[in-house]
Amino acid sequence: MSVFLPPEWAPQSAIQLTWPRAAGDFAHWFAAVRANFVRLAVTISRFQPVLIGTEEDLTALRADLIAHGATGHNLRLYPVQSNDVWARDHGPITVLRDGRPVLLDFTFNGWGGKFDAALDNTLTCQLKTLSAFNAPVESTDFVLEGGGIDVDGEGTLLTTERCLLAPTRNPHLSKAQIEDELKARLGVKRVLWLKAGDLIGDDTDGHVDTIARFCNATTIAYQACENASDAHFEDLTALKRELRALTQPNGQPYTLVPLPLPPAIHDEDGKRLPAGYPNFLILNGAVLMPTYGDATTDAEALRRLKPHFPNREVIGLDCRALINQYGSLHCATMQLPAVEGI
Repeated sequence: MSVFLPPEWAPQSAIQLTWPRAAGDFAHWFAAVRANFVRLAVTISRFQPVLIGTEEDLTALRADLIAHGATGHNLRLYPVQSNDVWARDHGPITVLRDGRPVLLDFTFNGWGGKFDAALDNTLTCQLKTLSAFNAPVESTDFVLEGGGIDVDGEGTLLTTERCLLAPTRNPHLSKAQIEDELKARLGVKRVLWLKAGDLIGDDTDGHVDTIARFCNATTIAYQACENASDAHFEDLTALKRELRALTQPNGQPYTLVPLPLPPAIHDEDGKRLPAGYPNFLILNGAVLMPTYGDATTDAEALRRLKPHFPNREVIGLDCRALINQYGSLHCATMQLPAVEGI
């Protein structure tokens, strides 16, 4: 039996979102984060369907999105109960088994028990019950978040030791056993482990989608730090050294794309928030890159990323509201591949 996890740049049938709740973790910033989600959903709908799980009234939300410019026939809304918005981590990871889609419903435990995730952990099954998915859903006790992995579509998976080896995820498994699980469940042939690259304020134990992402099978965009006085400088310089040492299956080095580090953003208590540019989302005809309100670094990050997506429109999307809860654009989305039967 062949197992294949499509890379993010493979054709997609939809992007999944979990809509923010007024009583949720974003309550303090609800108006701003909801406006952020409206912009996100409207932009995605220009290119492809967007599947939204929400506790809001479906008719009213649909009308609101269309009033803001959403493409109506690309909106798929479902009534769900959720804890938080991070669909990348509680959404399904879709593999193809002998060409047929299977939605893997990994256990989501709130990033190692940091937050209540009981409802989020049921969200894929809720959507399946509502016929949002046609493909089978397989639930498993193995703890894995989509933000913790990235694949090149040719057998390589990129991840971080801090996250996947955290004792709050799968403590009964060794590194070798976790690697075997990834290979068996996702169909990858090798796992590249990163040690460095922890953004200050990140509460995921170091998701790889905050620091390093495949743009294609030979290119990795990563979070650089070019300011020696920044608190990230030493760690992100170590990340650069690690990435330079990685090789493709043919032994050639990867093309590396350093993305500038946004100026520090702090919350009301003075805590630095984990803003970074590698948290971009690849769509069928576009790449959405988070921006953070600094004209210089936002523009420079877009300039550096664009050449590596020549057939897609690269669009900046302000994510300052999202970063208040320690996540960004990629964290809030999950792609579903365009295959028959999903």
